Amino acid sequence: MDKDELRAWLRLSMTDGVGNETARQLLSCFGSPQAVFEHTETSLCQVVTPQQAQALLKVPNALAVQCVRTHQWLMHQPDTHAHALWTLGDPNYPAELLQLADPPLMLYVAGQTARTLGNAVAIVGSRNPTPQGAQTAEQFGEALSAAGLCVVSGLALGVDGAAHKGALRGGTTHTHWHTAAVVGTGLDRVYPRQHHTLAEQIALQGLLMSEYHLGTAPLAHNFPKRNRLIAALGLGTLVVEAALKSGSLITANMALELNREVLAIPGSIHATQSHGCHALIRQGAKLVETAHDVLEELQLTPPPQINLFADALEADDVTAPDATHPLLTHMGFAPVSLDALQGRCGLDTATLQAQLLTLELDGAVGRLPGGLFQRLATG
Repeated sequence: MDKDELRAWLRLSMTDGVGNETARQLLSCFGSPQAVFEHTETSLCQVVTPQQAQALLKVPNALAVQCVRTHQWLMHQPDTHAHALWTLGDPNYPAELLQLADPPLMLYVAGQTARTLGNAVAIVGSRNPTPQGAQTAEQFGEALSAAGLCVVSGLALGVDGAAHKGALRGGTTHTHWHTAAVVGTGLDRVYPRQHHTLAEQIALQGLLMSEYHLGTAPLAHNFPKRNRLIAALGLGTLVVEAALKSGSLITANMALELNREVLAIPGSIHATQSHGCHALIRQGAKLVETAHDVLEELQLTPPPQINLFADALEADDVTAPDATHPLLTHMGFAPVSLDALQGRCGLDTATLQAQLLTLELDGAVGRLPGGLFQRLATG
């Protein structure tokens, strides 16, 4: 893409009052962004409203700055991955996004741009998951990536980050992305900051993607909008933990609108992070316990050599030494308070707290807000 073409694409996308759907109509009629700006107001009014036509004839104030910023970003190609800008009609543009009513005009991407999406599944969930929820997301990410799927998520704290980490660990293919992160900011910044290293790791094995211009800050209204891309890229959306009012349920609803599968992992009735999943299951979402369930619902056959499903995901078949600890048997897998646990096991407070601390350090128990504890799968 030369500078003139880049400028035309940026100008079209930055024009006030002209969204993705209208821009797509203009491209369909005139053929290219450059051609759009070569026409008169009268010609433009055959496709758009007079107000939109007048806006198209005005050069956006920030266009020059954005052109320089984008050109410099594209010219800076790191040693380990690539920067690219995929526009509508580009052969690299994911075909799955064309099923949206308003596919992005442009996608900023950073990572292994020579690879492709392949079969993909979206994994979404709470930004504040229980310890078991975060562990489950990571295990499912690893198992599904090992089965050859690209794990798509949003790079957020909690379930998103855990799913990406698992996918990076489990990925084996060199033709498809192990994981794809669809972010709600410009790709020249990482949000949240805690995921800076994770973003770098994703660029090495997968892809970072954004429809937002470089320099775009983490604005609250951008994140629900980007969820439609997450839903569209996956054959299905797996919800690990989600409250009743959450962005994860927005993504699940978007997946349904796109005729994608929706899957949910049940949890404790005492955890608010599970209530959204239970609501989805009541509405017909597939109840998922193992990665086999995901592959079955998506009509994908797992490779016979992959055994991560049983080993990593079946919490009732824990084989680590800590699994035989009597206190874990008393805990079960639901969150439990110290008083309730003491009533079950009969230990004095000092002994119980000492054993809980040991199990927590061993990774067998997680500490939740409100003084609750929860057993973790350690197999």
